[in-house]
Amino acid sequence: MNWKILHLVILFTIWISVANAEPDNYKVIYTIDVKENGSALWDVEYRTLLSTQDAVYSFENYSSQLNSKYLIEFKELMERSAQEASNGTSRKMDATDFKGEATIHSTPTGKFGVVHYNFTWNSFARNDQNISIGDAFVGGLYLSNDNTLIIRYPQDYTVQQIIPQPDKSTDELVWYGLRSFGKGEPRIILTKPSFPWITTAAAIIIIFSIVLGIFLVTRKKDADTEREVHETNIEIPEIEMMDLEDRILKLLKENGSALYQSEIGRQLGLPKSTVSSALNQLHDKNLIQKIRKGRENLIRMI
Repeated sequence: MNWKILHLVILFTIWISVANAEPDNYKVIYTIDVKENGSALWDVEYRTLLSTQDAVYSFENYSSQLNSKYLIEFKELMERSAQEASNGTSRKMDATDFKGEATIHSTPTGKFGVVHYNFTWNSFARNDQNISIGDAFVGGLYLSNDNTLIIRYPQDYTVQQIIPQPDKSTDELVWYGLRSFGKGEPRIILTKPSFPWITTAAAIIIIFSIVLGIFLVTRKKDADTEREVHETNIEIPEIEMMDLEDRILKLLKENGSALYQSEIGRQLGLPKSTVSSALNQLHDKNLIQKIRKGRENLIRMI
């Protein structure tokens, strides 16, 4: 079925039942919410001004027959349209989950009769690496004056191409009538930014390297501390200790009363454990100070 005819049939189906409403005041809004899997939730809204009581009565009569009559007619129409689009695109499509609702809205500008037809059009869009919208409009599309087409799409997609350009584009694409679209229009291509695997992998490697470095440094510090404690606890005979203490004090005097602990061991030719034990004794006797300088102790005479 030609989409121009489809548009007119939808309007006529609704309008004929509210014949007493003023025909110049009706508006139709087509909202097509396209999902990532290619299906689309359709909402067809018809709105007309109910300026007389007769118009209200006619609309109420229409509302009472909405589900028993008019929704069935709408369902059959859209099922045929989906089938013909399927034939034209060689992609399996169908229309399901039909619902209808009619309400009267009172506003400061008057009473309006509002009708909503909702359904799901499965495989409405082609979904491969991108989402392509438009081939289901096999015969084009026509918007009468004051009518609106709205196409919505998943938030994490960006619009790569639109033909023709919409009248409005923010988080949805909007076209206003009077407008006639060609076959397969509006045509829209949506792309989803690819996940930055290379950048993410590089970031993970950098973070892992930093964490590993911190772990190794911490482990080395713990090992040094454990070794220092172990060496400090080595017992030295008292006579030897006293002689060593004198040698350390003499060495300090000869070097301006201050040397690093490692330098004392190097000049005396003694192991770290022996020097550490002797320095502990001197510290306990209040003869020297141990001043931490980075990873070393600076030994200073008091």
